[in-house]
Amino acid sequence: MNRKQFVNTITGTSIGFFPLKYEDKNLPSESMAIGSVKIRTVKPYIFSNALYIKIETDAGINGWGEGDHENTNIIGKFIEEVFNPLLIGENPFDSEYLWHQLFFEGFENGSTGINPGALAAVDNALWDLKGKLASLPVHKLLGSSKLEKTAVYGSYGRRKKSGFKTPQEMATEGMRFVEQGYKTIKARMQLYDRDKNPPFSFTYDCIKEVRKTVGEEIELFVDFNNGYTSGKAIELGLKLYEHFNIKAIEEPVSSMNYPSLREVVDALPCEINAGEHEYNRWQFRELITVGNPDCLNLDVIKCAGLSECKKIAGMAHAFDKEIMVHNTRPTLATAASLNLISSISNAAKVQEFSGMRPDLDQNKLFLNSLKFENGFLFIPQSPGLGLEVDEKAMEKFKLNQ
Repeated sequence: MNRKQFVNTITGTSIGFFPLKYEDKNLPSESMAIGSVKIRTVKPYIFSNALYIKIETDAGINGWGEGDHENTNIIGKFIEEVFNPLLIGENPFDSEYLWHQLFFEGFENGSTGINPGALAAVDNALWDLKGKLASLPVHKLLGSSKLEKTAVYGSYGRRKKSGFKTPQEMATEGMRFVEQGYKTIKARMQLYDRDKNPPFSFTYDCIKEVRKTVGEEIELFVDFNNGYTSGKAIELGLKLYEHFNIKAIEEPVSSMNYPSLREVVDALPCEINAGEHEYNRWQFRELITVGNPDCLNLDVIKCAGLSECKKIAGMAHAFDKEIMVHNTRPTLATAASLNLISSISNAAKVQEFSGMRPDLDQNKLFLNSLKFENGFLFIPQSPGLGLEVDEKAMEKFKLNQ
């Protein structure tokens, strides 16, 4: 076989040159190689509590991603005005190049919050697109660990419209997860920095009631949500560990105070988790080397997308840290999270999941759903992220933009 014959052969058969047929009748009908696909435009789909984007290509195949759900109008506008001009005409397989172009284009608007939250939507959509173009699930493109399913823990918060749920209400909600097959639950106190150091009874009485209701066999995580100073967090953490055998505490102190986090890590016998308020590899480097939590909570729709989270997971592996995704949204966020943890070797044995969340009113936007069974989520095996978007529903229900 000569060189010309070889090139002709791989052009028709290898993944990098797999021929695609145009589906758009307005485009030429001949096949094209996926290595030459170009981005046409990026369209945000804005909801009051969610942000999705669609990346359209000249191959007639679209990629979908989810970004940060805070201040969605602002993030959607940011994507349209800052990111979209840099993406038009680019090849989606140049995603490493595109990530850095976008991150540093938006850097003056912040390395946390809007910039990485918008970039997460784009990056996740690029991975979804590449998976569809290559007819592979994203975790295969990332390098699969062959994980087929993961145990999940039921995560739920204490805030409600009128203030906070009672300990009894929290116990009842926790029991609903147990009845669905969850072996681990996490009660989020939802205090935050502005509610610092409430009376001990606020958290203690709640966890006491939850433990009594769900029984001793259920693993119990408690999220302090940045609500205590280090001394108070240590004192309360010791009481919860001694009296209720809690497995882990998440974000016991302010996410902006790594030395205080280190004090708690060194003092408490239970696991300490953190990371949902870190948005890039540089912040995670400081979190690991200064704060030293046992497990890192990466958020694929806040922390600049799958590309960045994959790098952080690799760095964490070198420090013997496990990855436990921060994820309370059963949409493309969960699909992307599952593809991430099934492409790394240091995923924790249990991952966060809050159930199908009918309160979000987002499930109507998808034609399929992720498989959950008896406390386990299954890794998607279809091309892309694994959720099929109902584009008509997206158009119908999005906010007027």
